[in-house]
Amino acid sequence: MDKKQKKRMEVLHQRVAKLQQQLVGAKQQPDDPADVPRLEQELAATHAELVALKNV
Repeated sequence: MDKKQKKRMEVLHQRVAKLQQQLVGAKQQPDDPADVPRLEQELAATHAELVALKNV
């Protein structure tokens, strides 16, 4: 794994943490009903990218 891949994984881990916090907040205070599915979709895509990077 080179430097770019390590940095990308670090950024993705930070994004996962941020999205999880946003998802919890959106579930607690459902102002916009479209937020929860959008955040879940972004979180799944980020997880998929992380798995793809780990398998390279």
